[in-house]
Amino acid sequence: MSQKTPITVAYGDGIGPEIMSATLRVLEAAGAQLDIETIEIGEKVYLSGNTAGITDASWESLLRTKVFLKAPITTPFGGGYKSLNVTARKTLGLFANVRPCVSYSPYVYTRFPQMDVVIIRENEEDLYAGIEHRQTRQVYQCLKLITEPGSEKIIRYAFEYARNNRRKKVTCLIKDNIMKLTDGVFHRIFDRIAEEYPDIQADSMIIDIGTARLADTPEMFDVIVTENLYGDIISDVAAQISGSVGIGGSSNIGDKCAMFEAIHGSAPTIAGQDIANPSGLLLSAVMMLVHINQPKVASMIQNAWLRTLEEGIHTADIYKDGMSKQKVGTQAFADAVIARLGQLPEKMQPVQFAENVNHIDPTKWQLMYSTEKKQLMGVDIFLDWNDGEANKLGKMLEEVVVEGLKLVVISNRGVKVYPNALPGIFCTDHWRCRFEATDRTAGISHQTVLNQLARMQEIGLDFIKTEHLYYFDNERGYSLAQGQ
Repeated sequence: MSQKTPITVAYGDGIGPEIMSATLRVLEAAGAQLDIETIEIGEKVYLSGNTAGITDASWESLLRTKVFLKAPITTPFGGGYKSLNVTARKTLGLFANVRPCVSYSPYVYTRFPQMDVVIIRENEEDLYAGIEHRQTRQVYQCLKLITEPGSEKIIRYAFEYARNNRRKKVTCLIKDNIMKLTDGVFHRIFDRIAEEYPDIQADSMIIDIGTARLADTPEMFDVIVTENLYGDIISDVAAQISGSVGIGGSSNIGDKCAMFEAIHGSAPTIAGQDIANPSGLLLSAVMMLVHINQPKVASMIQNAWLRTLEEGIHTADIYKDGMSKQKVGTQAFADAVIARLGQLPEKMQPVQFAENVNHIDPTKWQLMYSTEKKQLMGVDIFLDWNDGEANKLGKMLEEVVVEGLKLVVISNRGVKVYPNALPGIFCTDHWRCRFEATDRTAGISHQTVLNQLARMQEIGLDFIKTEHLYYFDNERGYSLAQGQ
């Protein structure tokens, strides 16, 4: 008998316990060699006063087993509770979210019967860093963080995944026509890494037209790699048009740990009724078995699942008169899959996972890090000010500019409002005041910034934030204001 692989299991909330029970019964019947540790996470832990939704003992289990099969959980509204999904991904370093979106036509209805797309989403950065502030009475901000090494890891993972799984193309979706620095660096790194994989076709699209084409012509895509927020949105779009979000599985892969979960939520309104479809979690468990190198068991389960679909044994969410033959509940669906273990689908293509097919070791990658010379060339000082219009503020600031700096522009919501702005621009109480060095060769010091803040404080201005303006090897490291 093969040595059992330790895994951590969480039954979750809502329909979680039902679909996890069904999934584990299928895994056991198929002969999966698993040593299961069970932890409690989610709503009960949140409501006990733990705002993280997970205890230290549960973290210890995850760090010990390094494999997490997780049912959906409920995050209570309000109270400052953070998403445990995001917390787990970031704490465990699960940088790659992998979501296969496959059509199972005609057994699951879809307008795209040939769809077979894998979305690989960066998992740790972007707006999901969760760094938010209320800065004035009217204005809130959320910081978008994109790093060079983080971008390189997810993009390289996408190409490695494509090569290992005999995929032909990787498409990068970005919005660098607007976010020229953050999305721009993601795009540049994609282009650079693509050159290392001449056997794989590479292309890129702006996220808006890319999403439209995904929703209209998904067969033009193979593997998609993108940033966190874009990936979150398009993976649900892709899952839905493939037939159902309810049957979508996913993996979250890191350097040392991995988490496997269905992409749907905890669906509390149908909890305890034995009607939920366990397929999303079951297919996630199949991905887990491939990850821990039990491909034969994984193949057996997915083929039995395909055979069950073919024979028209469906849960209520995918049941369709004329196509389906029997409507079953959660546990009965699991029983049907178990009864077909060892059988192959007759009309859909059987699967046969190979050993180590997805064994990608990011710890062996030599990531590139920038070494450009960094020089401080100015400062953006943000103000909470609601005492008049832009020209008045501009004249006040011109009177207190310190030596070594010049006031270049004032913007409001990113739009230039001083000097020489068009009339009638709507403004809030949140102003960005940009000061740049008068001597471009020498730059400025931190003391110059402090001196400028002191002068502004003297005239009663409420500065709420600063952003230093840097050049890197004589290239500007900040964007211009709109209209500047």
